[in-house]
Amino acid sequence: MNPSSSLFLIGPTGAGKTSVGRRLASHYGLSFIDLDQEIERQTGVDIPTIFEIEGEAGFRQREGLLLDAITARGDILLATGAGAVLDPANADRLATRGFVVWLQASIGQQLERLERDTHRPLLAGTDRRARLQSMAEIREPLYRQMADLAIPGGSTTVATAGDRCIDLINHHWQRQPIRPSQTA
Repeated sequence: MNPSSSLFLIGPTGAGKTSVGRRLASHYGLSFIDLDQEIERQTGVDIPTIFEIEGEAGFRQREGLLLDAITARGDILLATGAGAVLDPANADRLATRGFVVWLQASIGQQLERLERDTHRPLLAGTDRRARLQSMAEIREPLYRQMADLAIPGGSTTVATAGDRCIDLINHHWQRQPIRPSQTA
């Protein structure tokens, strides 16, 4: 177990990190931060534009800098981008600064949930299934290695998924109060 005052959600695209994360943050009284949304807020442009101008490398650099700053805080729930774990420094920060929850989702679940989504640059192209499978082969071992808790995906509502996560997290998370030095 990883005692911490913060929860960090990792997992594939379409696993529900943002929607379930909001529910968990509310339940635990944590500030909710979606890393991708925060990148967009700080840059003033959407992620596809960042990819178009700076490429994936530029996006990953921005992601790493922001992830470092955000994970240094306490009492937050951070919903990461699916690829944030690709950078070993990000993975280390997540694993050492918070309780890491891996929200799992099958390729089929991802395809169903992302059917109408055209906002994700890494899913552009014709064969989404192959692209999701390729990403899963690289990322799942990283998720597995750093997760304090893995929560299997299911085809449920956000409310049901959130309640299921709360039940499992309550049995595994040793929540630590934030120390005054963490708020500076």
